Amino acid sequence: MFGIPDFGIWSAYLLCILSAAACVVYGLYNWNKGKETETNEVEEEMKWEKAENEI
Repeated sequence: MFGIPDFGIWSAYLLCILSAAACVVYGLYNWNKGKETETNEVEEEMKWEKAENEI
């Protein structure tokens, strides 16, 4: 297949392509994960800043 007679080399190429595709799918799936907690963290940091300024 593809002019490569050895199965080991052919499988290495195939696994590299499949792993790259899996990385792309994983990245697209988790693109904006964690953004929900970002606003809560910013609000909490603002509260800490106000408390520090009062002290």
